[in-house]
Amino acid sequence: KTLVVSTDNNKLAVAVVPVNTKLSEKKMAKALGVKKVEMAQANAVMVATGYVLGGVSPLGQKKRLASVIHKSAEGLAIMHVSAGKRGLEVALSPADLATLTGAKFADISVG
Repeated sequence: KTLVVSTDNNKLAVAVVPVNTKLSEKKMAKALGVKKVEMAQANAVMVATGYVLGGVSPLGQKKRLASVIHKSAEGLAIMHVSAGKRGLEVALSPADLATLTGAKFADISVG
């Protein structure tokens, strides 16, 4: 899942987590070095990324947002992320995704 959060300093950030887990806002805040994050408002997500909810891709966003990929992806050869449209995915290596987005890996989910 590609999720967009809003930080306590009014910035948006992207979290990429496995579909079978839930984002931990506390862990995401720690990974970003802020005190608190919450899920971003739908309109803010669409304006910043250029994508509709359900189709947000970590790639090709209007504005480059700070990004964090769940650490479990580091051990994968290939992962699938949204390609910017509901139901459309792209397969790439986690290392390539991190390079293209400037993301770091961290434990950001629960479950």
